[in-house]
Amino acid sequence: MPNTYTQLYYHAVFSTKNRFPFIDESVEKRMYPYFRGIAEGIGCALVTGNGAADHVHLLMRAPARLSVSSMLQSMKADSSKWVHDTFEHLSKFEWQVGYSAFSVSSSAVEKVREYIRNQKKHHAKVSFHDELRRLLEEHGIEYDERYLWD
Repeated sequence: MPNTYTQLYYHAVFSTKNRFPFIDESVEKRMYPYFRGIAEGIGCALVTGNGAADHVHLLMRAPARLSVSSMLQSMKADSSKWVHDTFEHLSKFEWQVGYSAFSVSSSAVEKVREYIRNQKKHHAKVSFHDELRRLLEEHGIEYDERYLWD
């Protein structure tokens, strides 16, 4: 797009279906490099990624031409296929249907990057449920608790 200049960052969060703890250390150490490859393939940049056994956080820079829903559909679908192809014992692996995504200003990228890097330490004290509720509330996103965990 000539004469279009953007710097769009998104903090995306999504969990495994029913928050099942599929993402052990052997999966995790290979998953984030794979996410990086998917991102590059769709014209994005994975700034950082981390999470827990049942969910991931991705900080991504995206081009203006790509919607958040398209970007995350690619990230989730391609990584799910990769998990099935790579880890025979994870034949039941699935991501949740939805996701949460938050825009991040350039001035806050480093703060969000650190937050994502510290997920293991963070989740020693805070549950994923409490974390997601807090993120939604901080960003002014209304939600219905009945549908939050589908």
